[in-house]
Amino acid sequence: MRLVTLSWILTMAVGSVGAETIFLEAEGFSDLGGWVMDTQSMDQMGSAYLLAHGLGLPVQDATSTVTILREGKYHLWVRTRDWVAPWKVPGAPGKFEVMINGKAASATFGAQGDAWHWQDGGKVTIDRPEVKIVLHDLTGFDGRCDAIVFSDDDTLPPNEPGTLAKYRCTMLKLGAPKEEGDFDLIVVGGGMAGTCSAISAARLGLKVALIQDRPVLGGNNSSEVRVHLNGEIFQQPFPKLGAVVAELDSGKRGNAQPAENYDDAKKLAVVNAEPNIRLYLNTRLSSVETKDGRIVAITARNVRGSTEHRFAGSLFADCTGDGSLGVLAGADFRMGRESRVETGESLAPEKADSLLLGTSVQWYALDAKEPRSFPDCPWAVQFNEQTCQPMTRGDWDWETGQTRNAVDEIEYIRDYGLRVVFGNWAYLKNHYSQKQKFENERLAWVAYIGGKRESRRLLGDLILSQQDVQQPVIYPDAMVTATWTIDLHYPNPENTKHFPGEEFRTVAHFTKHEPYPIPYRCFYSRNIANLFMAGRDISVTHVALGCVRVMRTGGMMGEVVGMAASLCKKYGTNPRGVYEYHLEDLKALASKGVGKL
Repeated sequence: MRLVTLSWILTMAVGSVGAETIFLEAEGFSDLGGWVMDTQSMDQMGSAYLLAHGLGLPVQDATSTVTILREGKYHLWVRTRDWVAPWKVPGAPGKFEVMINGKAASATFGAQGDAWHWQDGGKVTIDRPEVKIVLHDLTGFDGRCDAIVFSDDDTLPPNEPGTLAKYRCTMLKLGAPKEEGDFDLIVVGGGMAGTCSAISAARLGLKVALIQDRPVLGGNNSSEVRVHLNGEIFQQPFPKLGAVVAELDSGKRGNAQPAENYDDAKKLAVVNAEPNIRLYLNTRLSSVETKDGRIVAITARNVRGSTEHRFAGSLFADCTGDGSLGVLAGADFRMGRESRVETGESLAPEKADSLLLGTSVQWYALDAKEPRSFPDCPWAVQFNEQTCQPMTRGDWDWETGQTRNAVDEIEYIRDYGLRVVFGNWAYLKNHYSQKQKFENERLAWVAYIGGKRESRRLLGDLILSQQDVQQPVIYPDAMVTATWTIDLHYPNPENTKHFPGEEFRTVAHFTKHEPYPIPYRCFYSRNIANLFMAGRDISVTHVALGCVRVMRTGGMMGEVVGMAASLCKKYGTNPRGVYEYHLEDLKALASKGVGKL
């Protein structure tokens, strides 16, 4: 395998004669310090950005250096926002400074505006060609910075999404995307499903690109989200399926546990060992080229370097969870709950609605062996003796956003989860009648990447339903066996009493069924001829998603997708053609497996 590391860049753009503009993407800083990179809402706000996620303690400075052509006075603009402003609450927790050659600009950033915008930083004097720029966090409570502009005139940079996108391209001198080559299979999304898809296809001889927008593999099973693997592997009718999943599995159970439990390095090592995989970390899908109902190529942006890269290929696999590749390609998809009339499912609502399985923001505290303080957070969700959650760990059921759009509103959903965690912890530490129980506890970890369960579901030649799973209906292309219950989440009624419409705790309703083999036809698009999918965006109803969405099951889907892709290449066909003409070959590969353990 060749790990493709795309170097970061800082670019100076020179405008018309007599004017100079310097544009810096914050995520391109040479040293991020304690700031972390957020890509979840990149499609909505236009870029990745840096987040000062310090759990109430200011994070280490992010630093970088840029060279200017002319010394003198410049107007400073910083793209940021006051992240709690949508709730109209007191305080602004995300405050930070921008320092130029050791001197702070006059403005404090992150304290105004409920939307992303260019905050005016006033005039700054640059008196040397080499300029050291520092992002200095003031609070540790999730201040955020997208980009910085120095201009020797007072023109406000554009903020309208389309114009801003063009402005970024011009300022960064992006030009045409770099051609990365032609691949047999391009996998977008490096969670368990995508990683298994790539490994399976590579071991069967395909040239594979694996594109992941985070610095680690594993998705919800990474150290960034910390959900353990569920679902059984090595099941009938193909007991060799799951071998790749097992190679990636740390073997440790438990959600919201220390980072080593999720063993990011192990996943990376398995991928590194595959010579047929080219891995692109920190690389986010940005556009899709199609022709005659097929995907021809995709373009993705390296979020550390703001460089564009084009990947041409024969076959594509959407393992993004959100169905992002499919939607950009024009694939049919569904979001929300179908009605009982439409599907005949007893667990479906009477009327279709937009309720989703939610997004978890997990957390935990540790015993510091001595008293630890935590500030009051007037900007967070407020608690009292009846509503507080007296605990030191937030598991899967700290779940938000069930009534919101998990794609378009993900920043809001995650931020609400943060406000809940910080507000509850502040109450326990400072006001709870039994606060002595929490005196020595310190808040040790809070997820800043939301753990999604559901968003878009891409539609295939077969849409799996509750009846299929429970009756059961065994289709001729039965492949990946789901062993998880039909696990549907709803707002916790007790939580609803106190936080109607803004619940953050859920309950799970489990409906048992016998192990059920998911048909292969759920793993490819019905209207984009060369598109596979694996993971939680496969072709199922909302109800059926409840039993197929867990990650060991998704990983086995990926193994099958890699096998089917190898048959597409061997026979010169597409995913549907594998079902129509080469199903026995697929079963033979599934019987043999591609594991190395």
